[in-house]
Amino acid sequence: MRIKALYRIPEAMALLSMSRTVIYEQIRSGRLRSVTQGRARLIPAQAIADYVALLERESMQEAA
Repeated sequence: MRIKALYRIPEAMALLSMSRTVIYEQIRSGRLRSVTQGRARLIPAQAIADYVALLERESMQEAA
């Protein structure tokens, strides 16, 4: 299986188990990085990994 470098919004929604609205809110707030190619908004695989790490750090801080 080949790992993708860029994910379309519906793919990111599935990977992160989030709605389209939440994905776009996270992009607007700067918490989830995205790029555009033409008219398509794409989420780099590294941005998804960084976002998950951010959520984990926030969860650990709340638990402490």
